[in-house]
Amino acid sequence: MAISFKKTYKFAVKSAFYITFFSMVFLTLLLYYFNQVNYVLITVFTISIYLFSFFIVQYRVERFIYRRVKKIYDDVSLLDSTTFRSQPITTDMATLTKEVKKFATDKKLEIETLKVREEYRREFLGNVSHELKTPLFTVQGYISTLLDGAANDKVLRKKYLERAEKGVERLIYIIKDLDMITKLETGDLNLDYSIFDIVETIKNVFDLLEMRASKKKITLTFDSNYSKPIYVRADQEKIQQVITNLVMNSIKYGKEGGTTEVSIEDLVNKKIIIRITDNGEGIQKQHIPRLFERFYRVDKSGARSEGGSGLGLAIVKHIIEGHNEKIYVESQFGVGSEFSFTLEKQK
Repeated sequence: MAISFKKTYKFAVKSAFYITFFSMVFLTLLLYYFNQVNYVLITVFTISIYLFSFFIVQYRVERFIYRRVKKIYDDVSLLDSTTFRSQPITTDMATLTKEVKKFATDKKLEIETLKVREEYRREFLGNVSHELKTPLFTVQGYISTLLDGAANDKVLRKKYLERAEKGVERLIYIIKDLDMITKLETGDLNLDYSIFDIVETIKNVFDLLEMRASKKKITLTFDSNYSKPIYVRADQEKIQQVITNLVMNSIKYGKEGGTTEVSIEDLVNKKIIIRITDNGEGIQKQHIPRLFERFYRVDKSGARSEGGSGLGLAIVKHIIEGHNEKIYVESQFGVGSEFSFTLEKQK
């Protein structure tokens, strides 16, 4: 592929000047030594030498750049064709050095990013494998026990089938969440915007999770009496899922006899912020930056015993960001946590 030059004459001008100056001084001293000083001759000689030196140096520099640098460009396996080859090669070595250094820095950053992504991919596959393996082995164990003779005992048969069914339900739950997070991350969110009452939506979530909360004697409540509807513009089904996931988390990590409180506050620019606050165990500071990662668990053993796919907060983050809104988390270990997100308010 032909490479054009962005010509610069600075190097050739300076080099020709040095050669000409030295040649002129040498010729003047030589003529002076033989008492034959001729200023016309010196002038013609100086101009001739300068022009000759300039063209020779410029030609040689271009040939040097073309042959050496083109070979470097061709040999670099990581060379991006859209980076250098779409631009002319400069004969200014300082500019060329700067461009190459920038290219090397960009490629180093790109390689480091790819390494991080590869590590993230390995971690993700490991997490998926672990999450699916646990309920699969549970179901397999109960079925194997039934096949080995326990099926003849009606009590054991019912007990093991019920436990196997729970394992299958968890598998379905994980696979559904995996399917959703895949769609969310590929931009296939398909939000169905509508105007709805967010207070009523939160009440629906409370009704759905009331029995789960009662098992730990956790009270689901508002911070005050919202007697009037508060209308927002969003995808009602997706926002209900966000609130469900956050309230379920507060129940999962809440303490016995605790509370989960939801508040709705007005913000500027026609926004409201919804806060879900609990007085549970809280989250240690080092875990907060990774809370919204897929399968990330603060307490791996405790969280798995409570069930769930490990994708709840990742789904929440994608849904809220899909609405071009913000989600926040504040937590103090041993005191409790608060998750909050913004929505567009409608009058």
